Amino acid sequence: MPRPGLPKLIATDLDGTLVRTDDTVSAYTHGVLDRVRAAGIPIVGATGRGPRLTRLTLTDIRAADYLVLANGGRVVDLSDPAVGPATLRDERLDGHVLARIVADLETAVGPLTVLIEALDEHDAPLWGDPDPAWRYPDTLEVRPRAESMAGRVIKGFARTANHDVDVLLAAAQWIVSPDQATVTQAGLGFIEILPPGVSKATGLAVVAANLGVDPAEVLVFGDMPNDVPMFEWAGWGRVAVANAHPLVRALADDLTLSNDEDGVATYLDELLSR
Repeated sequence: MPRPGLPKLIATDLDGTLVRTDDTVSAYTHGVLDRVRAAGIPIVGATGRGPRLTRLTLTDIRAADYLVLANGGRVVDLSDPAVGPATLRDERLDGHVLARIVADLETAVGPLTVLIEALDEHDAPLWGDPDPAWRYPDTLEVRPRAESMAGRVIKGFARTANHDVDVLLAAAQWIVSPDQATVTQAGLGFIEILPPGVSKATGLAVVAANLGVDPAEVLVFGDMPNDVPMFEWAGWGRVAVANAHPLVRALADDLTLSNDEDGVATYLDELLSR
């Protein structure tokens, strides 16, 4: 059991929060997370990365007991090595619904670049429109939209060169009803279109229910608007890294150092040393 005065569950975002700008995680951070686990506190990696990036995610947060992937659409229990990974949640969005959402958005804001994440396999490609703004061109397979959206998908990405991503997100949140889809952005310059009811908060709620932990006993770390739902949900503490988006900073109880300064590990190190 965790010591008195400590949270009973800790969840951290990865990119921009735990992971440095150069895509590395320091030995110091790994060591602190190992100490957290040794204190009896389960760790959750809560990320926008889809299941196809599970191996990379496990490299970046090797101490994780659970993964909340695809902004909450996929939840994986890693807590029992003898049993192996167990999927606790797998939500998908109907591609035809996504196509209607994209059409409605394009009517409002103009042409969009659209990428589709539909596959689980390791390093599987995204499908869709070529866009030089996408940070990872090696993961993209150019496909017609109709073909990309023919089945159920994990999520869609959309961008327009004519709108800042936060402006596009505000427009999408106005146009897209919550029963159609959830829309957010994770710092990639694209909005993300998810199944309805999917967020890091609802993903973490699956983990918390599995462990019998109350939201009031959960500590979270984040940096971008896709972390806002878990900041609103967690009650023990909400900590933003110094490089966090203003929306996240506004909801935070505490501010720590930036991701490049190992802010998450520094905060946890101090917490464990009290």
